[in-house]
Amino acid sequence: MSPDIKIRPLLHPVHAILLGFPIALFASALIADISYFMTAQIQWSNFAAWLITGALLVGGPVLGWAVLTLITAWRRGLASQALFYLLLVSAMWILGLVNAFQHSRDGWSSVGLTGIILSALSAGLALMAGWIAYSAYDRRGTL
Repeated sequence: MSPDIKIRPLLHPVHAILLGFPIALFASALIADISYFMTAQIQWSNFAAWLITGALLVGGPVLGWAVLTLITAWRRGLASQALFYLLLVSAMWILGLVNAFQHSRDGWSSVGLTGIILSALSAGLALMAGWIAYSAYDRRGTL
């Protein structure tokens, strides 16, 4: 690689740090949901609900920053990656919100198979968004 080519990531460092929270929290909520499904101890459901709430709280600024990333990536030639990233983060947040509503239900119906599927989809979308965001780089010489 020649010294005049600059490599810049798609994400700002603070944005990258914030993205790590929904990835970890949604994945942890999935584990808590599976634990609740296997043991029927209500505390696992409560823990999953708090994890989902935390993921949504940090996911809001991540979603806003994803919009700004799309705007700035347009002029850097990374629009397709940034748009796909924005769609993944949006779907992650929306499914996470539906999952939070599911977990606010009473008793065994709070998780069940629907809650596990929603948690798995939210965690999967968060992981895919992280994969896209952390692997997208601008390798051109002019930025």
